[in-house]
Amino acid sequence: MNLDFIYKRHSVRKFTEEQVPEQTIKELIKAAIHAPSGKNQQNWHFVVVTNKEKIAEIARIVEMKNAELSTYLRDEAKIKGFKGTVGYHTVFKGAPVLVLVYAGPYDTIADMLLADGVMPREEAIKYTKPNPGIQNIAAALENLQLAAANLGYGTCWMTGPTYAAEEISAYIGFKKDGYHLAAMSPLGVPATDKLSSPPRKPLEDVLTIIS
Repeated sequence: MNLDFIYKRHSVRKFTEEQVPEQTIKELIKAAIHAPSGKNQQNWHFVVVTNKEKIAEIARIVEMKNAELSTYLRDEAKIKGFKGTVGYHTVFKGAPVLVLVYAGPYDTIADMLLADGVMPREEAIKYTKPNPGIQNIAAALENLQLAAANLGYGTCWMTGPTYAAEEISAYIGFKKDGYHLAAMSPLGVPATDKLSSPPRKPLEDVLTIIS
């Protein structure tokens, strides 16, 4: 059984300046949108930024939002910890391409239960846990990253910077009713071919087979 394409994907945070051809980007997005989608709603939208100055400005927006949000914290350890994440949340600034993935509306039984208000809210809210609308986005981004790695490109799954989602969306001028920025990934040629991933938990710790 050859599953090598799975293990080619790593979180890449440093890139060369080599550009990614537009046709390649389109093929990667095409791979993304062939991910499974609950009720086939395909509640995703991809915004791809290839302008180096704009990518740098998006990183600056994240830095500014990080600084702003830190002023709402009181515990010094939390402030230091949160400010310390900004470097990780802006690693995309060195990439030639930035992929922003937006999630759109997805109606579930939880939405109906909460809207009708018959079931107590604290009970109805538990049905939101599967969050299939976000699962669709996750599946699509995973497809994109596996396809990119198979073609020799690097990516990095990022959700941290989404605390600046509104500011980023305003800057790039993207607005689509009901959609919000859910995740992003840099895309480019890795700066090194010596790539690795953190160890995974043993299979027996995360697998239960019921026969």
